Amino acid sequence: MSQEPTPTDEHVLAADTDEFRRALGQFATGITIVTAIADGEPVGLAANSFTSVSLDPPLVLFCVARSSSTWPRIQATGRFAVNILGEHQEEVSRLFATPGADRFGGTGWHVGVGGSPVLHDTLAYLDCEVHAEHDGGDHAIVVGRVLDLGIVHDAGPLLYFRGRYGRLAHEITP
Repeated sequence: MSQEPTPTDEHVLAADTDEFRRALGQFATGITIVTAIADGEPVGLAANSFTSVSLDPPLVLFCVARSSSTWPRIQATGRFAVNILGEHQEEVSRLFATPGADRFGGTGWHVGVGGSPVLHDTLAYLDCEVHAEHDGGDHAIVVGRVLDLGIVHDAGPLLYFRGRYGRLAHEITP
């Protein structure tokens, strides 16, 4: 058995932002849209840093850039929905990732149990209240307690890998 060299702290600290981003791009993620109703209107943002945290109580988390102009509006409501996108929703993802776009004009949605927009035709949604928020450097780590959820559409996931959208090449067997 050979031993791989261990990076030194100096090497890790010397990694530039582009190199760090490229390394993280080697991990495929799903894509979600985080939504809320703020000041009487729907708001939302795309997030691919999403995961489950706990089954009891049911907790999930996502990370959002502190530079986001949408997050403070969602944060102020104390509630949000996480909408998990399917492979057929690349345009929805692009729309919600575009600053200043009319994100809800051409997107079907209804108000969920927690009062947040639940997008139509997603794979699933989780309607949440903010449970905690933690410092994550240039991002906020937001933990939500799930109030309601639903599995909506049976399709493959929309993936993000190496800075591009992708899809599974084959079906996953149960």
